[in-house]
Amino acid sequence: MARAKIKERGTIVDLFCGCGGFSLGAELAGFRSLAAIDIDPTLQSGYSRNFPKTKTIQASVADIGASDWPHFIGRVRPDGLIGGPPCQGFSRIGKSRKNDPRNSLLSHFYRQVRILRPKFFIMENVEGLLDEGKFERLSEAMEIIPSRYRVLKPVVITASHSGAATTRRRVVIVGYDPEEVDPISIDDIKTKEPRHLITVRDAISDLPGPVSEDRVRGEFGWRKYPTKQSRHLPKYARLMRKEAPVGLGWSEAIELHRNGFVSGLTATQHSKEVARRYTVTCGGKSDPITKAYRLEWDGQCPTIRAGTGADKGAFQAVRPLHPGKGRVISVREGARLQGFPDWFVFHPTKWHSFRMIGNSVSPLVSYGLMDRIGSKIS
Repeated sequence: MARAKIKERGTIVDLFCGCGGFSLGAELAGFRSLAAIDIDPTLQSGYSRNFPKTKTIQASVADIGASDWPHFIGRVRPDGLIGGPPCQGFSRIGKSRKNDPRNSLLSHFYRQVRILRPKFFIMENVEGLLDEGKFERLSEAMEIIPSRYRVLKPVVITASHSGAATTRRRVVIVGYDPEEVDPISIDDIKTKEPRHLITVRDAISDLPGPVSEDRVRGEFGWRKYPTKQSRHLPKYARLMRKEAPVGLGWSEAIELHRNGFVSGLTATQHSKEVARRYTVTCGGKSDPITKAYRLEWDGQCPTIRAGTGADKGAFQAVRPLHPGKGRVISVREGARLQGFPDWFVFHPTKWHSFRMIGNSVSPLVSYGLMDRIGSKIS
């Protein structure tokens, strides 16, 4: 079967790209990613594999000036600028710090808007950005936006309303040049709750379970899909199993996926005592010691947390528990819950893979946003 071709609607640049959740939704909506920037080479390694035609730049957005862009994208002016600056300083979860140096990256996002002059921009961040004492930082950062842009009020988007199996909520701020983009309203950005929310069962019930490292194929943890379920897949699972469109995907992953393999299935080893505790934890409740939340088949996943890189202590966030087994979810299960397709690969290490997933914009959220905005471009 030939891989699908997506009609191009424009170009984008992705700041703070991570593994590429935001870019993926944009690409699926028809926007070609010209360049993607991130300071973390480990997170960006996933981007480089999955977006082979995009120029990836390992750098701090704070260090990039007007003279750098011609080296990255030539004389091309991108139609859109997207990005989610690091959110830890604004998060309601964990230890947010008012003076976290990463908070200043908000202003550098808008500085790049001034430099690149895109037709539109979308910034994504945590809901806590709107809290008292934090919203002021956002307002200060936005003061440098050129006056020609019309900027909408911040909108809170729930990933489940865009078709993902997670209740993850994020703030998006959209701005556009009314000379080049048809009017965009809050209603164009908001998402309404659908009649049927995608459940954990819809998202992961068809996947093979994780196994030990010596039983998976390759360092990315490949296993074959179960053959018995192939005729009765949930609609969501069929969507996630589709082949990568033309221009996207790592060639090795495309070939393995075409032959019935899916990655991210190396097991996390638990002691017998931990596995027993996880097994008896009720759905919708948390293990009293690790605080790991147990998913429910007919429910949705809460926000998957990213943990931190080595520069911030290499903290590994607690992963949700599988709804039917005494274990944490696998990388592929986490990816499915977040809305990543099965051809998308992450990292050989589970910890880094969950950092990628937890830091990312759901591709389904991104697709919805970019598809609606794409229809407005003159």
